[in-house]
Amino acid sequence: MESADDQIIERMKRSRRGTLHGVDSFLDISNAKTISKVLERLTQIGELHRVAKGMYVRPVEDEAMGIVLPGIEEIAEAMAKRDKARAVPTGSFALYKLGLTSQMPMNIVYYTDSSSRQVKVGKQTITFKKASTRNVSAIGEISKLVIQALRTIGKNNVTENEMRVIRERLAHEKPYQLQHDIKLAPEWIRQLMRPSL
Repeated sequence: MESADDQIIERMKRSRRGTLHGVDSFLDISNAKTISKVLERLTQIGELHRVAKGMYVRPVEDEAMGIVLPGIEEIAEAMAKRDKARAVPTGSFALYKLGLTSQMPMNIVYYTDSSSRQVKVGKQTITFKKASTRNVSAIGEISKLVIQALRTIGKNNVTENEMRVIRERLAHEKPYQLQHDIKLAPEWIRQLMRPSL
Protein backbone atom coordinates (compact mmCIF):
# COMPACT_ATOMS: atom_id res chain seq x y z
CA MET A 1 0.00 0.00 0.00
CA GLU A 2 1.50 3.33 -1.10
CA SER A 3 1.81 6.06 1.55
CA ALA A 4 -0.19 9.29 1.17
CA ASP A 5 3.12 11.07 0.36
CA ASP A 6 3.83 8.67 -2.52
CA GLN A 7 0.29 8.86 -3.90
CA ILE A 8 0.21 12.66 -3.79
CA ILE A 9 3.61 13.12 -5.44
CA GLU A 10 2.71 10.46 -8.03
CA ARG A 11 -0.46 12.37 -8.94
CA MET A 12 1.42 15.66 -9.08
CA LYS A 13 4.01 14.11 -11.40
CA ARG A 14 1.23 12.93 -13.74
CA SER A 15 -0.05 16.49 -14.14
CA ARG A 16 2.06 18.93 -16.12
CA ARG A 17 4.50 21.18 -14.26
CA GLY A 18 2.97 24.51 -13.32
CA THR A 19 -0.45 23.00 -12.52
CA LEU A 20 -1.86 24.39 -9.29
CA HIS A 21 -3.11 21.97 -6.63
CA GLY A 22 -5.01 22.49 -3.40
CA VAL A 23 -5.77 20.14 -0.51
CA ASP A 24 -9.09 19.30 -2.19
CA SER A 25 -7.21 17.83 -5.19
CA PHE A 26 -6.28 14.83 -2.99
CA LEU A 27 -9.27 14.23 -0.71
CA ASP A 28 -9.77 10.78 -2.27
CA ILE A 29 -6.32 9.81 -0.93
CA SER A 30 -6.64 10.93 2.69
CA ASN A 31 -8.23 13.50 5.01
CA ALA A 32 -7.53 17.26 4.75
CA LYS A 33 -5.27 17.38 7.83
CA THR A 34 -3.00 14.56 6.58
CA ILE A 35 -2.87 16.03 3.06
CA SER A 36 -1.88 19.47 4.41
CA LYS A 37 0.98 17.88 6.37
CA VAL A 38 2.15 15.92 3.31
CA LEU A 39 2.06 19.04 1.10
CA GLU A 40 4.04 21.00 3.71
CA ARG A 41 6.61 18.17 3.93
CA LEU A 42 6.96 18.02 0.14
CA THR A 43 7.45 21.81 0.14
CA GLN A 44 10.19 21.59 2.78
CA ILE A 45 12.17 19.06 0.73
CA GLY A 46 11.80 21.17 -2.43
CA GLU A 47 9.42 18.91 -4.39
CA LEU A 48 6.70 21.58 -4.31
CA HIS A 49 6.34 25.33 -3.92
CA ARG A 50 3.60 26.90 -1.81
CA VAL A 51 2.35 29.85 -3.89
CA ALA A 52 -0.48 30.96 -1.58
CA LYS A 53 -2.30 29.61 1.44
CA GLY A 54 -3.51 26.13 0.50
CA MET A 55 -2.15 26.31 -3.10
CA TYR A 56 0.87 24.28 -4.23
CA VAL A 57 2.71 23.68 -7.50
CA ARG A 58 5.52 21.63 -9.03
CA PRO A 59 7.08 24.60 -10.79
CA VAL A 60 8.25 24.76 -14.38
CA GLU A 61 12.05 24.66 -14.56
CA ASP A 62 13.41 26.84 -17.34
CA GLU A 63 17.08 26.63 -18.37
CA ALA A 64 17.46 30.40 -18.71
CA MET A 65 15.04 31.66 -16.05
CA GLY A 66 15.28 28.89 -13.45
CA ILE A 67 12.12 28.17 -11.48
CA VAL A 68 8.97 29.69 -13.01
CA LEU A 69 5.90 29.93 -10.77
CA PRO A 70 2.31 30.50 -11.98
CA GLY A 71 1.21 34.13 -12.41
CA ILE A 72 -0.99 35.92 -9.90
CA GLU A 73 -3.98 35.78 -12.26
CA GLU A 74 -3.63 32.01 -12.69
CA ILE A 75 -3.49 31.61 -8.91
CA ALA A 76 -6.60 33.80 -8.42
CA GLU A 77 -8.55 31.80 -11.01
CA ALA A 78 -7.47 28.48 -9.46
CA MET A 79 -8.60 29.70 -6.04
CA ALA A 80 -12.01 30.77 -7.38
CA LYS A 81 -12.39 27.40 -9.13
CA ARG A 82 -11.43 25.56 -5.95
CA ASP A 83 -14.04 27.53 -3.98
CA LYS A 84 -16.63 26.95 -6.77
CA ALA A 85 -17.02 30.73 -6.88
CA ARG A 86 -17.43 33.20 -9.72
CA ALA A 87 -14.74 35.87 -9.89
CA VAL A 88 -14.58 38.95 -12.13
CA PRO A 89 -11.46 41.16 -12.47
CA THR A 90 -12.18 44.78 -11.51
CA GLY A 91 -10.57 48.20 -11.29
CA SER A 92 -7.09 48.80 -12.65
CA PHE A 93 -6.67 45.06 -13.28
CA ALA A 94 -9.64 45.07 -15.70
CA LEU A 95 -8.08 48.12 -17.43
CA TYR A 96 -4.74 46.29 -17.68
CA LYS A 97 -6.30 43.11 -19.11
CA LEU A 98 -8.06 45.13 -21.83
CA GLY A 99 -4.87 47.00 -22.73
CA LEU A 100 -6.19 50.36 -21.47
CA THR A 101 -3.13 50.69 -19.23
CA SER A 102 0.29 49.07 -19.49
CA GLN A 103 0.76 49.02 -15.71
CA MET A 104 0.07 45.66 -14.05
CA PRO A 105 -1.28 46.52 -10.57
CA MET A 106 0.56 45.12 -7.54
CA ASN A 107 -2.77 44.34 -5.91
CA ILE A 108 -5.44 42.75 -8.05
CA VAL A 109 -9.10 42.85 -7.11
CA TYR A 110 -11.84 40.41 -8.08
CA TYR A 111 -15.56 40.67 -7.39
CA THR A 112 -16.80 37.30 -6.16
CA ASP A 113 -19.98 35.60 -5.00
CA SER A 114 -17.90 33.83 -2.32
CA SER A 115 -16.62 35.41 0.91
CA SER A 116 -14.36 38.48 0.96
CA ARG A 117 -10.70 37.85 1.69
CA GLN A 118 -7.13 38.83 0.86
CA VAL A 119 -4.39 36.44 -0.22
CA LYS A 120 -0.68 37.32 -0.31
CA VAL A 121 1.25 35.97 -3.30
CA GLY A 122 4.88 37.00 -2.91
CA LYS A 123 4.88 40.81 -2.89
CA GLN A 124 1.44 41.00 -4.50
CA THR A 125 -2.04 40.73 -3.03
CA ILE A 126 -5.22 39.20 -4.45
CA THR A 127 -8.36 40.73 -2.95
CA PHE A 128 -11.68 38.94 -3.36
CA LYS A 129 -14.56 41.35 -2.67
CA LYS A 130 -18.03 39.96 -2.11
CA ALA A 131 -20.32 41.56 -4.68
CA SER A 132 -23.95 41.40 -5.77
CA THR A 133 -25.00 38.55 -8.06
CA ARG A 134 -25.44 41.08 -10.88
CA ASN A 135 -21.76 42.07 -10.65
CA VAL A 136 -20.52 38.49 -11.11
CA SER A 137 -23.11 37.23 -13.60
CA ALA A 138 -21.45 38.40 -16.83
CA ILE A 139 -20.41 35.42 -18.98
CA GLY A 140 -18.27 36.95 -21.74
CA GLU A 141 -14.52 36.98 -21.08
CA ILE A 142 -14.18 40.38 -22.80
CA SER A 143 -17.54 42.00 -22.07
CA LYS A 144 -17.28 41.38 -18.31
CA LEU A 145 -13.90 43.17 -18.32
CA VAL A 146 -15.33 46.06 -20.35
CA ILE A 147 -18.17 46.60 -17.86
CA GLN A 148 -15.74 46.72 -14.92
CA ALA A 149 -13.21 48.89 -16.79
CA LEU A 150 -15.89 51.46 -17.73
CA ARG A 151 -17.12 51.50 -14.12
CA THR A 152 -13.56 52.29 -13.02
CA ILE A 153 -13.08 55.05 -15.60
CA GLY A 154 -16.45 56.54 -14.65
CA LYS A 155 -19.36 58.11 -16.48
CA ASN A 156 -18.39 61.14 -18.65
CA ASN A 157 -14.65 60.33 -18.25
CA VAL A 158 -14.29 57.81 -21.10
CA THR A 159 -12.02 59.12 -23.87
CA GLU A 160 -12.47 58.41 -27.58
CA ASN A 161 -9.16 56.50 -27.56
CA GLU A 162 -10.38 54.26 -24.71
CA MET A 163 -13.64 53.62 -26.60
CA ARG A 164 -11.67 52.71 -29.74
CA VAL A 165 -9.69 50.07 -27.78
CA ILE A 166 -12.90 48.80 -26.13
CA ARG A 167 -14.69 48.48 -29.52
CA GLU A 168 -11.70 46.57 -30.93
CA ARG A 169 -11.81 44.16 -27.98
CA LEU A 170 -15.60 43.72 -28.11
CA ALA A 171 -15.38 42.79 -31.81
CA HIS A 172 -13.90 39.47 -30.58
CA GLU A 173 -16.67 38.75 -28.05
CA LYS A 174 -19.27 36.08 -28.83
CA PRO A 175 -22.50 37.91 -29.84
CA TYR A 176 -24.70 35.87 -27.47
CA GLN A 177 -22.42 36.60 -24.51
CA LEU A 178 -22.18 40.28 -25.37
CA GLN A 179 -25.96 40.54 -25.62
CA HIS A 180 -26.36 38.76 -22.27
CA ASP A 181 -23.79 40.97 -20.50
CA ILE A 182 -25.04 44.31 -21.83
CA LYS A 183 -28.32 43.69 -20.00
CA LEU A 184 -26.41 43.48 -16.69
CA ALA A 185 -24.58 46.81 -17.12
CA PRO A 186 -25.75 50.23 -15.88
CA GLU A 187 -27.63 52.19 -18.58
CA TRP A 188 -24.75 54.57 -19.42
CA ILE A 189 -22.43 51.57 -20.00
CA ARG A 190 -25.11 49.82 -22.10
CA GLN A 191 -25.25 52.85 -24.41
CA LEU A 192 -21.47 52.68 -24.94
CA MET A 193 -21.48 48.93 -25.56
CA ARG A 194 -24.59 48.59 -27.76
CA PRO A 195 -22.93 49.76 -31.02
CA SER A 196 -20.65 46.68 -30.73
CA LEU A 197 -23.61 44.28 -31.04
